[in-house]
Amino acid sequence: MPDTALGLLRRLETGPRGLTDTEAAARLAALGENTPAPLAGPSWPRRCVRALRDPFTALLLTLGLVSACVASWRTAAVILALVAVSCALRVTGERRADRALAALRGLVTGTATVLRRTEGAAEPRAREVPVADLVPGDVVRLGPGDLVPADLTLLRARGLTVREDVLTGESAPVPKHAAEPPEPGTDAQLCFQGCAVVTGSATAVVVETGPRTRFAAAQRAPVRREPSAFDRSVHGISWVLVRFVLLTPPLVLMAAAALHGRGVATLPFAVAVAVGLTPEMLPVIVTTCLARAAALLARTHQVVVRRLPALHDLGAVDVLCVDKTGTLTRNRPVVAAALGPDGRTDPEVLRWAAVGAWWTLQLADPPAPDALDEALLNAAGPVGEEHDGVAALPFDPAHRVATAVVAGSGLVRHVLVTRGAVEDVLDRCALPEDEHRRLLGLAACQAEAGLRVLAVATAERPAAVRPYRAADARGLTFRGLVGFRDELAPGAAEALRELTALGVTVHVLTGDHPATAARVCRDLGLDVGEVGTASAAMAAGGTGGVRVVARCTPEDKARVVGGLREAGHTVGFLGDGVNDVPALHAADVGIAPRDAVGVARESADVVLGRKDLTAIGHAVVAGRHSSANIASYLRVTLSSNLGNVLAMLAAGLLLPFLPMLPSQVLAQNLCFDAAQLAFAHDRPDRAVLRRPTRLRPPAFLRFITGFGLLNAVADLATFAVLALAPHGDAALDDRVLFHSAWFTENLLTQALVMVLLRTGRRVAGRRRPGPVGWSAAALAAAGLLIPLSPLGAALRMTGLPAVHYLLLAAVLGVYVLALAVARGRHDRRRSEGGPSQPEVQP
Repeated sequence: MPDTALGLLRRLETGPRGLTDTEAAARLAALGENTPAPLAGPSWPRRCVRALRDPFTALLLTLGLVSACVASWRTAAVILALVAVSCALRVTGERRADRALAALRGLVTGTATVLRRTEGAAEPRAREVPVADLVPGDVVRLGPGDLVPADLTLLRARGLTVREDVLTGESAPVPKHAAEPPEPGTDAQLCFQGCAVVTGSATAVVVETGPRTRFAAAQRAPVRREPSAFDRSVHGISWVLVRFVLLTPPLVLMAAAALHGRGVATLPFAVAVAVGLTPEMLPVIVTTCLARAAALLARTHQVVVRRLPALHDLGAVDVLCVDKTGTLTRNRPVVAAALGPDGRTDPEVLRWAAVGAWWTLQLADPPAPDALDEALLNAAGPVGEEHDGVAALPFDPAHRVATAVVAGSGLVRHVLVTRGAVEDVLDRCALPEDEHRRLLGLAACQAEAGLRVLAVATAERPAAVRPYRAADARGLTFRGLVGFRDELAPGAAEALRELTALGVTVHVLTGDHPATAARVCRDLGLDVGEVGTASAAMAAGGTGGVRVVARCTPEDKARVVGGLREAGHTVGFLGDGVNDVPALHAADVGIAPRDAVGVARESADVVLGRKDLTAIGHAVVAGRHSSANIASYLRVTLSSNLGNVLAMLAAGLLLPFLPMLPSQVLAQNLCFDAAQLAFAHDRPDRAVLRRPTRLRPPAFLRFITGFGLLNAVADLATFAVLALAPHGDAALDDRVLFHSAWFTENLLTQALVMVLLRTGRRVAGRRRPGPVGWSAAALAAAGLLIPLSPLGAALRMTGLPAVHYLLLAAVLGVYVLALAVARGRHDRRRSEGGPSQPEVQP
């Protein structure tokens, strides 16, 4: 059996008069402050190790160490420098996000009303003390609007209702009462830290503080984070290429040893070929793109990205799961309808309801403001002058009605105005059985339409001398029904339209009644689709057509989000309570507002300056912008690198000498890598931003294989024209001339690929080239000028005869036509929804 109030006070070594200052200070020193344990972020070394776990970064580090082992110092230095820059950019970006988040928190230490005594015999005095100074055994008082400062057991309560949405997700206030003896198996006599008092007053004793509260236990609950969409897609591409890169050096060494007897001597060239296939700038490009977008969001929209890859996941989001209360609606009701007994609009019903609300608020001791009463007064306007108040019987959770008594006609008549739950008010009315059933049906219709329904009844009585009691509200005349709906959040409808235009489907996960949630969605213009519970949604497979999932527990939210991910969606989840933490971890992108509870902010990938869907739309667009640029880099560099490697392997088998010296391969890679930094600053076409952008590894690999083979054909055609050029045999035997021609051709083809294969390109209609265009032009100029410069001489290259430039121009002209035709066919097949999925959506 649970402790009685007296037994609990004895166990806590306290009493109804509270603790003395000395006792409270001793317990505070022994147990610590009433604050949750701080959630510390990862250290610098741990962040660096996490950055090195990226497959391409780890591969680059391995190749750099191999290059150092074979004394290829320049190659090793460049590769290791790229690894260091990538890690530094990622760690710095994450640290900057943590600092921005700390600046946004703006937490304010609250106070609580506590009964304390200066000494044992002194009378207790109510005083305000910091919440952090509360200890078990303190006796506290609660009133409307207070936050519950610790885990409490009620000693006395009057009309107390508490919002527990931070723990349970249920927005409706929960009645609480001091049961004696306590009711086993219920929490009716318990109030938990972090919850908010809505109505009523109470006196309670503190039973747990600090890390021992239920709120703190929810923060400590371990949740395993699943890989995000970005992690899955990039790792899928990475490991395929890693295997290919690891196989390339042994193949080159074996082929060279078998055909030309140059096994060990070919090792630097084999390592250079492997480096040439590796998109070594990927970590730098990815981090730069995401860091620039994150900085812009923080500066212009107060959106803090705590995990940089989450921006790419935001760009890929096609389903956004949100709560109803606080996101789509403000946490207060408004009057939607006032109906008479015949079901028609009747202003008198609203007037009587407002009269009862006004005098209940004025005469209750202590005043107990109620959200529904405030809505009535806002809708009806001034009503206090119409009647004189006599008495008030505030809302009683046991009877579920409130009654105000006002002066009627003359001085000898009083009018009782009762309002409350429909069933309880009708039970107090003098109605035939069939009329009773009809009115219940009328109220049910309003509830099915998503309204919260309040019944109003009145009765005229002779003025009583004795105090009025709840039993006096009998034999009432039914006046009608008042329907309430949740007040819509400003800008929510427009934000939903913008998200829908971006191809994001919004799902509502709420603890409220299905009809209430569906009504809100319809009022906002949101396509409701099917409405159901969590179990029905999961039975449909990742919610299926269920857009509004009602009566959700915290575990239900996490299961629904997980089901959507298993169905192939990229899911974002917006939550702000402890109950939302499992779903925040289960989503690809966890989003929380700045004023969310601490554990929700720490669990989120993205933190909003305010709970606003418009800010999420801006973040989605920024994520797609970054994703499009990353996809451009990947498709350009991988297709070009693959073509070069295939051509090098073929040339290594056909030629009696190395097709390119290791230093020349490195110089070519450095020029190409430097040019591709422009992708971090590119401006994708607006069409790219209209739909979710997601890398699809199988289709992406098909893309780079097809265009890589086309690039390899262009390289082999260059070999052929060099062989058929005037003095072809001499040209083919002239290693310096061959290396120079191929170096120039490689950089020119890579410049063309940068322009023609970038995501969402717009060649026509653009008045001046963007960053990628200028960078491609600089790369082409480098290909033409380096062999003529002193640097070219240092790299053992020379200028080409005029005829070779003409032949290269002819090859490149044919290559441009073939590349344009192939890209056009690819785009048409993608737009027509062909048999193969696009490698990047859109």
